[in-house]
Amino acid sequence: TAPAPAPVGPVKSNIAWRWPADGAIVGRYVAGDATKQGVDIAGTSGQAVKATANGVVVYSGAGLVGYGELIIIKHSDQWLSAYGHNRKRLVNEGQSVKAGEQIAEMGRTGANRDMVHFEIRYNGKPVDPQQYLPAR
Repeated sequence: TAPAPAPVGPVKSNIAWRWPADGAIVGRYVAGDATKQGVDIAGTSGQAVKATANGVVVYSGAGLVGYGELIIIKHSDQWLSAYGHNRKRLVNEGQSVKAGEQIAEMGRTGANRDMVHFEIRYNGKPVDPQQYLPAR
């Protein structure tokens, strides 16, 4: 069977999402494009990457192709956030994190520039992070 399509419009979220890092957006979400399932935020090597909301780290490693050093945080039964291409991961699986807490140092593992690749997933499906993050 084919996977269920991503939601067409933004799904309502009761999570107060924050930006994971300061910097210019150099890549945007494109529905249905497996290489553009989040936003890319440019920065400098070692820059703080922060948890966008309270949650528990469910993955901290480099085992998923295309993400480099990756952290995934579970915020609820439906919502996850992912942070890729880090230089250094500062949290471990099972660890609770607070919104705004530094979880990694920005890097370029699996990328061609220093940046964080950030995704929000609802029931495992990527959604456009810019529909949920504060305007800036």
